[in-house]
Amino acid sequence: MKIKCIIIDDEPLAISVIKSHLIEFQNMELVATFNTPIAALQTIETNEIDVIFLDINMPKMSGLEFLRTLTNSPHIVITTAYREFAVESFDLDVLDYLVKPIPFGRFLKAINKIQSRISLEKEKITDIAIKEEPFIFLKVDKKMMKIKLNDILYIESLKDYIKVFTITGDYLVHKSMTSISEELPIDNFLRIHRSFTIAINKITAVEGNSVEINKKRIPIGRNYLIQAKQKIFNSTDFIN
Repeated sequence: MKIKCIIIDDEPLAISVIKSHLIEFQNMELVATFNTPIAALQTIETNEIDVIFLDINMPKMSGLEFLRTLTNSPHIVITTAYREFAVESFDLDVLDYLVKPIPFGRFLKAINKIQSRISLEKEKITDIAIKEEPFIFLKVDKKMMKIKLNDILYIESLKDYIKVFTITGDYLVHKSMTSISEELPIDNFLRIHRSFTIAINKITAVEGNSVEINKKRIPIGRNYLIQAKQKIFNSTDFIN
């Protein structure tokens, strides 16, 4: 994972020192350098920048003034010759504060802090994505409804419409059974009749040529019988 960064500093020597330090870290990608904060705005707005190495004392606009203008700011590492702005900087939630001249050992500590913070953020994003239950959107009365797949009990075909029965309610949708079937995962959803598709993990009983879901008896069509029963009885969702 590349960590994208930019440098904003009006001193060419300071930029050169930070660039030489960054070269030692393969996962740090220097996107650009700027000698004024205003010059960096477009790059920040149009690219996914993770870190800004930001000087404080610059003409027209200081680094801290610039920082206050940013919304959804990347992580900020202050690079300055002045120690007295440290408290104010940390009040603005900067990640680190480096005093020039910046020795490599101190720069290494800042990089470790950057990597640790970004890695933790990526883990949180991944956890949220994993916890998000799969869903589909269905148009119901001119409104797009978010339906969790695990809430669906079964679906009934009604000519040009389908009726989706869920644990929270029923929804009439102008859609074909073939079309909705293409949106459902085949590991748990099974068409057992020309008029019915069911969620296998919602079956409470199988009797003869029918299944029971939520106290509703649903027929298994003759042309679907063998394949449907094989899928149902071999499914771990039904067994469990």
